[in-house]
Amino acid sequence: MKVFAPSRPRRALAATAGLSTLLAAAALMPLPAAAQGAYPDKPIRIVVPYAAGGGVDIVTRLVSQKMGDALKQTIIVDNRPGAATNIGMDAVARAPADGYTLLTASNTLAANGALFSKLTFDPTHDFTPVGAIGYAPLAVVVPVESSFKTLKDLTDYGRSHPDKLTYASAGNGSSGHLASELLKRESGMKALHVPYKGGSPAVTDLLGQRISFMSINPLEVVSHVKAGKLRALAVLDDEPAAMLPEVPTVVSQGLPGAMATVWWGLIGPKDLPPDVTEKLNAALQTALKDPEVKKRFGEMGAVVTPGTAPQFRDFVAAETTKWTKVIQDAGIKAD
Repeated sequence: MKVFAPSRPRRALAATAGLSTLLAAAALMPLPAAAQGAYPDKPIRIVVPYAAGGGVDIVTRLVSQKMGDALKQTIIVDNRPGAATNIGMDAVARAPADGYTLLTASNTLAANGALFSKLTFDPTHDFTPVGAIGYAPLAVVVPVESSFKTLKDLTDYGRSHPDKLTYASAGNGSSGHLASELLKRESGMKALHVPYKGGSPAVTDLLGQRISFMSINPLEVVSHVKAGKLRALAVLDDEPAAMLPEVPTVVSQGLPGAMATVWWGLIGPKDLPPDVTEKLNAALQTALKDPEVKKRFGEMGAVVTPGTAPQFRDFVAAETTKWTKVIQDAGIKAD
């Protein structure tokens, strides 16, 4: 049998057909990360689980602007308040783990797992820590007419008169509520919790001497302290507060276990890629070193806390252990 070799045109046609097949197959294959564009190649969204204009919102907008400059990308702040920050946390827990949806977390990340019996997410396992942002210490304040001149006066009275003291908070499970419960536990004092719907009405009743004391962010009461309407007995930290530099710390008054702050940090969904986490953390560190950011934090009585993602992870774990015990010992439930 005679075998005929294909002519040159037929060879070229076959080669072209083979190349077309290879190109078609390649088109169906996923592109490598480099071909898809280096992260971030589109705007990043940071969810704030509080209303616009509040402390967490202000902190987020300050930091996000500088992070956007470092990343050369737009960062959008998305306010999703409600359900004690659970709405915002749920939205981020369900988001793709691609680095384009983050959340400004606060104390509720460490407390809500113990406060709420039914959550749609797991605060411990459904997020990736990116980095700490900063904190503000809480302070114990009383009406200026109060007979309590020192923290010891207050705690001694609370031990000897277990049914006399009351303390206010911005709501059940709020940072002020938990801080006061921690102070009670560490000092042995007794006091009745009176929850309010927000800090303003609570401060109003404190000024009216209808409440014995509060644990609160100094930013919310410093004007009343300076006006001689409230007296600050202690800063619940190991360092003096910038807004209340003359007020002794709780550590200097012999209660180191009663330290309590409000804090903020960035987190993403579970399984955020390590390289994306590192890039976001690097941008956050750049933002926290910015003189304008430091100045604005100082004006709010807050301190920036630069650090790595693992350091923030360990901090959140320690806070979760600490506040879970306080919540369980006091039998606090938010739902």
